[in-house]
Amino acid sequence: MKIYTKTGDKGETSLLGGTRVSKSHQKIEAYGTVDELNSALGVLRSSTDLDSDLLLEVQHVLFNIGSLLATEREVNFELPKLESTDVEKLENAIDLLNEDLPKLRNFILPGGSSAAAFAHMARTICRRAERRVVVLENIDVVVIHYLNRLSDYLFVLSRAILASEGKQEINWKK
Repeated sequence: MKIYTKTGDKGETSLLGGTRVSKSHQKIEAYGTVDELNSALGVLRSSTDLDSDLLLEVQHVLFNIGSLLATEREVNFELPKLESTDVEKLENAIDLLNEDLPKLRNFILPGGSSAAAFAHMARTICRRAERRVVVLENIDVVVIHYLNRLSDYLFVLSRAILASEGKQEINWKK
């Protein structure tokens, strides 16, 4: 199978269902940003063992979200589902990580270690993905909830990474 099809050479691509759209279409921007987030999570997973299994699960969920975002109309196959339990998994992980962290008293600058910085980078990409998704029509609200909670999780994970490495958070100085 050839990886190149040349069907996108004129700046268009197909959504699931066959509809051709510009590569600058809002849906392409949305699922492209989710794809970018998934790549950033791959970098994060390769740099830390902390919550690696959950991060891998999140990557699978993000692929599912991408397929939902890439669909323009009815398709003749079943699409993956995103459930509120997926959001709850993130909330539970946040609560568990937070148990061992000091109370947050300052704004924190990204950094402190490579893995923590990667978590912050993924967090900001996640926020951008969320902004791209909220402008779309007919999007399951669970997708928005998931991305919102995922960015929170990545923030807490960055703090937990630093704590596990015995490194200090970098507080913002006014």
